[in-house]
Amino acid sequence: MMYILIAINLLSFIIFGLDKRKAIKHQRRISESSLLTVTFFGGTIGAIIAMMIFRHKVSKKSFLWKFGLLLILQLAVIIYFFKIQK
Repeated sequence: MMYILIAINLLSFIIFGLDKRKAIKHQRRISESSLLTVTFFGGTIGAIIAMMIFRHKVSKKSFLWKFGLLLILQLAVIIYFFKIQK
């Protein structure tokens, strides 16, 4: 399980970095829904690190709201999962 999380976070980091590069070069971008989907399926840490390093999507309020709601949803799912385990 740990290897899967590492891989998806690395993928998330790369995708955010690639989107930033495309933005700088005025090329066709990766959709926000794709970025959020990778984040949802476990790439949260990679996404946060990429957002800080590349300074990507940090000034876009609508994306930050969606990202924040996604984090809250993930936390709720994790808490629910751990309550079921007890």
